[in-house]
Amino acid sequence: TCISTACWKRIGGSMEIKFENIILRDMIESDIEDYVRWFTTETEWSKTDAPWEPIESDEDTERASWRDYYDSVKELPADVRRWKFEIEWNGRHIGWVSSYPIDENYEWIDEVKDGQTVYRAIGIDICESNVWGQGVGTNALRAFINYYFENGATELYTQTWSGNMRMIRCAGKLGFAECNRNIGTREVDGKKYDGLTFRLERR
Repeated sequence: TCISTACWKRIGGSMEIKFENIILRDMIESDIEDYVRWFTTETEWSKTDAPWEPIESDEDTERASWRDYYDSVKELPADVRRWKFEIEWNGRHIGWVSSYPIDENYEWIDEVKDGQTVYRAIGIDICESNVWGQGVGTNALRAFINYYFENGATELYTQTWSGNMRMIRCAGKLGFAECNRNIGTREVDGKKYDGLTFRLERR
């Protein structure tokens, strides 16, 4: 099946989306060791993704955690809408795209209650620093957006902070418009930044 300029297919129970030079796919077992690296030794990516929440972990903890996560998602039925995909570029696993619920105040929802207003926010992490600045993240997010719009979403949100210029530029390229700004709510290296939310409507 083709989604705009993307093509997706199911291989057994897993899903894969090809778009331009990237692939979004379900997690495979070998991804676990990449996550162990990214959350213990190769953490440069985290300096732009919520750097006010520093990563403090060890290999054994991360390996066990990601093993549990992999076991929970490895047999997802093909018709279940994914909230997360791994990003593959030139045969390399380089990061992920994901989505999460937010409320009418654009705050993350831990548990959705009956009748609650819920919006869907999407995000991305490219963890291999030598891939930054090549448009790979923009392509990955565009494929993820297409996936959600083709599966019934009419609007999507993305969130970042005013110091993350790479993500702000990416959001602009994809057609997102700023819809909320919380002044001075994020502190990084002793400096205050704004929390930003952007909105994109399906056209």
